[in-house]
Amino acid sequence: MQVKNILDDIKIDKNVEQFISLINTKNVKIEKIVSNGQKSKKNFWYDQEENEFVIVLSGDAIIEFEDKQVKLKKGDYLNIDSHRKHRVKYTNENEPTIWLAIFY
Repeated sequence: MQVKNILDDIKIDKNVEQFISLINTKNVKIEKIVSNGQKSKKNFWYDQEENEFVIVLSGDAIIEFEDKQVKLKKGDYLNIDSHRKHRVKYTNENEPTIWLAIFY
């Protein structure tokens, strides 16, 4: 067993968003996501088979749903039901937005 820190190995890259798999089993997937100003492409919507719990560990973002927008700052979390269409409208361009996403 090795202790790791979720805030280690943060790369700032304005061109590429990082998706780092922490745990991936049959029933759950946990990812660290590092955004540096990235957002969903125009007219793109996530429509996922699984539920998603997401927490912002640093930075800030806006998640857009078909009927509303939700601003998230450090420490805020959100549970997104499966097949609830959503997209990332904004992530901070001046500091990394670090997410912990749990798909279940």
